[in-house]
Amino acid sequence: MRPGRAARRLAARSAQGLRAAIARHALPRAPFFLRMRLDGSLPELSSRVRDRATPGSLLEALLALDAAARDPRVAGLLLELGSSPSGWSGVQSLRRALQALRARGKVVAVHAESLDASGLLLASAADRIWLPETGQLHLVGLRAESFYLHELLSRLGVRADVVRIGSHKTAAEVLTRSDMSPEQREQQEALLDDLFASLVEGVAAGRGLTPEAVRALVDRGPFVARAAQEAGLVDACLYPDQIDAALAELAPARSDGPRAAPRVDARVYAALRPRSTFQLGGSADPGLAYVVAEGAISRGSGLRGVSADTLRACLDGLREAPEVRGVALRIESPGGDALASDLLWRSVERLTREKPVVATLGDVAASGGYYLACAADAIFAESGSLTGSIGVVGGKLDLSHLYRQLGVGRDGVERGARAGMLSEARPLRADERSALRTGMAALYEAFVERVARGRHLAHDAVARAAEGRVWSGTRALEQGLVDALGGPLEALRELGRRAGLAAGESTALRVLPRTASFAGLRSLLHWLRV
Repeated sequence: MRPGRAARRLAARSAQGLRAAIARHALPRAPFFLRMRLDGSLPELSSRVRDRATPGSLLEALLALDAAARDPRVAGLLLELGSSPSGWSGVQSLRRALQALRARGKVVAVHAESLDASGLLLASAADRIWLPETGQLHLVGLRAESFYLHELLSRLGVRADVVRIGSHKTAAEVLTRSDMSPEQREQQEALLDDLFASLVEGVAAGRGLTPEAVRALVDRGPFVARAAQEAGLVDACLYPDQIDAALAELAPARSDGPRAAPRVDARVYAALRPRSTFQLGGSADPGLAYVVAEGAISRGSGLRGVSADTLRACLDGLREAPEVRGVALRIESPGGDALASDLLWRSVERLTREKPVVATLGDVAASGGYYLACAADAIFAESGSLTGSIGVVGGKLDLSHLYRQLGVGRDGVERGARAGMLSEARPLRADERSALRTGMAALYEAFVERVARGRHLAHDAVARAAEGRVWSGTRALEQGLVDALGGPLEALRELGRRAGLAAGESTALRVLPRTASFAGLRSLLHWLRV
């Protein structure tokens, strides 16, 4: 073993021992409630937060909840919602984690200042939902809408010169239309049907109502807190100062005195966990890697979005790292540059030859985002994940009329019949449009072929699922585009199985791009000082 790696392993184990020693003295001896606060959607990579009850990332929240479900010291969870998470996929992953807590006999209570549809879907997995008396349940259904800029651009003298391959590849319609195309309306209706069904079914199951009753309540919304309580959508109207007494009633009975409900904040608990199934920060120990690809895909290097050179270097390094036994690829991307997507597909495909790779899809993993995923050994998506969009779109803005309106002259000389085809000073000629379409058709065919190979599907089956269509995770599963419904934890468990780990075996988990080393321990020491 190289000296550097040995030193890192020693440091990681020392930190683990320190956590265990502090935990014996810092955590309550009586059963306690884990307190977790969410204020909007959690980021994919760990961020600095001032509130010690707020996890730094979605993964950290899921790992803390998973550890709490297995921890006999944890009596339950108090989840405080400042504002509802907006990402449907993240809500579904968190909701499953709450269900796992209850399945292990833990009590789950949610206190929110207000709730909307996604917040209610999450909270409905709890034993109790509490709102302040002046709170509101904004349950009014779901709506998907977009801006369309064609008329505005026309008034400015700008025309979008667009070529698309795929009948439902509608990404550029924001520039070329004034309303939804029939193809876009068709797929938006299907997506909204799936999301609404998951909302209705989840709330109905969690609140002991029929789906028909939930649909009727949606049509009656929004609700003030008392009306929501009368409708059976929340359990009580409580202010924050009343929560302790309510939790004490839910706490386990004690033979040595009155019920008590001490709380431990989520980040403190995460920092103190001496062992868990996936141990964050153990970069020197043999284990798994969790790589986040978030944002638009582009060529080159950098830290913004998914930069092809940066992510390729990361994946190539993991392929050669002997201590990494498998890679989970978390994708939150609407796509981007076609060539960059293909270069990244190649790096993922090469990685799968050496060790298992499991993709986990976030709220959106479509077009180039799905291009990356299709090279993995397995793909997990939530039912509310948006994926597919197997198609190609491209073109340019023609500013020639705008230049004339502004009195701007733009002229030049050329060598080559199509030297000016990308100039914004003139529209595409028919022969240039044909050449552009030919090149894009070749990219489209490569995309379809990559999916067919990676998903072990017939070319015709992929072609039927392609044409730029966007699918929910549920329908992508039916099409064979993903393997199972689930989130990061389910993907990690499948990765561990493929890497030869025993069920429940503790393993180091390296999260990339890197966050600060020992961030959790430093956070703990900070909180102990104040």
